[in-house]
Amino acid sequence: MDKRQSIASSGVDAVRSVTPERDLSAQWASTEKACFDAGAAYLAAVEQFDGIVTTQAQAAFQNAAHGLGEAAKAVDRFYSAHRDTLEHARSALAATPRLAQDAKAAAEKAQLAVASADPAFTDYPSIRSAWRAVDAAVASLDTMMSARDALGARTAAANVREAASALEEAVAAAPHRAKEARSALASVRTRVEAVSTRFDRLAPAFSALLREFNAASSADLSGNERLSARHIEQAQEDLSAARASAECGDPEQSLDYIAQARVHLSDAEKLVDAVTERLEMLRQAKSDPTSKEQAVRFRLRDAQQLAVNRGLVAEWGSVLDAQLARIDRANAALTGTHPDYWSYLQDLDSISSFITGVIDRMRGSAR
Repeated sequence: MDKRQSIASSGVDAVRSVTPERDLSAQWASTEKACFDAGAAYLAAVEQFDGIVTTQAQAAFQNAAHGLGEAAKAVDRFYSAHRDTLEHARSALAATPRLAQDAKAAAEKAQLAVASADPAFTDYPSIRSAWRAVDAAVASLDTMMSARDALGARTAAANVREAASALEEAVAAAPHRAKEARSALASVRTRVEAVSTRFDRLAPAFSALLREFNAASSADLSGNERLSARHIEQAQEDLSAARASAECGDPEQSLDYIAQARVHLSDAEKLVDAVTERLEMLRQAKSDPTSKEQAVRFRLRDAQQLAVNRGLVAEWGSVLDAQLARIDRANAALTGTHPDYWSYLQDLDSISSFITGVIDRMRGSAR
C-alpha cells in the first residue's frame, strides 16, 4: 500500500505543479486519508499485540490487513481513473530539467551568433534589445528552477527559446538594414515632395470655402494649413536626421526617424485632404442639395415599411415620423446667400445613422 500510495501521491503533486488547472488533490484526499487510517490501524495493532498470540490479536491483525488491502485497492481505482493525467504530469515534471537545459543551450547559441557577426551589428538597437531579453529570460528560468517551480520553469524555458529565436532573427536581419534604410530614405524623400505638392492646394481650397460658403462650414478647418505645414517641416527634420544616421552607420536609428517622418506626412495629408474634400463635398451639395436628402428619405421609407411588416408601428412609428420632421427642418435651414450646407449634411448624416440604428433594433426584436 505504501508503494502504491507514494506513486499516486507523487503523480498528484506532479499534476498540481505542471498542470494546476487539472489539480486532483480534492479527488485524492479521501483515498489518501484511507491509506493513513489503514496504516495507523496496522501500527496500533503492532504496538498492542506484537508477539501476542490470542484471538483478539489475530482479529486485530486481520482487520488491519483488510484495511491495508482496501486502501491499496482504493489507490488502484484512483490511479486507474486518472492514469493518463498522472503519467503525463510525471513525465512532464521529469522532463523539466532537460527543457531548461535545452533552452539555455539555445540562448547560448544565439548569443554566440552575435559574437561571430560583424562587430558593427552589436551597436544596432534591435540586437542590443534582443540580447537583453535573452539575459532576462535566462535569469527568470534560473530563478524558477531554484524555486523548484516546474510550471514556472516550463513557461520560462519557452520564453528563453522565444527570446533566443528573436535574437537570431535580429542578427540575420542586420546585414540588410543598411539597404533597407537607403531604400526607405529614397521613398520618404519622394513622399515629402508629393505631400508638399498637395499642400500647395490647401490655401486656395480654404480660400474658396470662405468665398463660396457660410463661414461655419469651414470654421473647424481654420488651423489645418498651419498644422499641416508644421507636420511637413517635422517630416523634413526627421528625414535629415535619418540621412545623418545612415551615413554614420546606424541604419536602425535611420529607420526609426523614417518611421516618424511617415507619421508626420500621413498627418499632413489628412489635414490637407480634409480641406480639399470639404470643398468638393460642399460644391456637390450646392449643385444638387436634394441628392443626399432624397437618399435619407428613401432610407426612412424603408424603415417605416419594415415597422409595418414586422408589426412594430406602435413601438417605432412615432419615432420614425419624428425623423421626417428632422429632415424637413434641415432642408428649411438652407436659407440666405450662403446657406450652411455643412450643417445640413451633418444633420442628414445624423438622421441616417439614427434610422439605421432603429432598423437594426427592429430586426433584432423580431429574432
